[in-house]
Amino acid sequence: MMRRIERENTGLLRPGQDLVVAGFSGQAGIRAIMNAKRRELRQWFSEEYLELAEHRACVSGDLGMEFWSMFGAAECEPAGEGGILAAVWNLSGAYETGVEFVLRRIPVTQETIEICERFELNPYRLYSSGCYLLAAENGGRMVQELAGKEIPAQVIGKVNRGIKREVIHAESRGFLDRPQKDELRKVIPDYFGDTDAFSIQK
Repeated sequence: MMRRIERENTGLLRPGQDLVVAGFSGQAGIRAIMNAKRRELRQWFSEEYLELAEHRACVSGDLGMEFWSMFGAAECEPAGEGGILAAVWNLSGAYETGVEFVLRRIPVTQETIEICERFELNPYRLYSSGCYLLAAENGGRMVQELAGKEIPAQVIGKVNRGIKREVIHAESRGFLDRPQKDELRKVIPDYFGDTDAFSIQK
């Protein structure tokens, strides 16, 4: 059984709504890796390339429900430790509802993908502070309005009835795995402190 919502219910998630990701998956993790492993990264990438990745990895301050509701959000879940996939798990678990989404629609930069490949990391399970999972009645319109504010966003799926958390990979479907340790721990083991656990919904 999934645990009912324990944080303040600032919105209303319900079947039929679109799921939108605003910001880039894994960017905060990439920024941390570049700070800790710059010399090693220079073996594979030019300084110009790393500066571009670092610039794109910069994230803004915390944005709450009040901000996202101006663009039509009914609910939001900040992505942090465990990456954007942990945010999907937590939001759907909090409301005991199903979701389906296309993995490749989640926004991620080419620099993040290439740096993750070097360290054998999953960018969707990498620290993603500054990236948000949103639910909206009209995700397409939300994406357009956010673009006007220079905030990258993409509709990745929708909220469904039931409790299935379905992931679409190309032509196949699977189920979202329970969140594990953040991928950043593979590169910087003590980044999140001594604890090995982080808060997730059942």
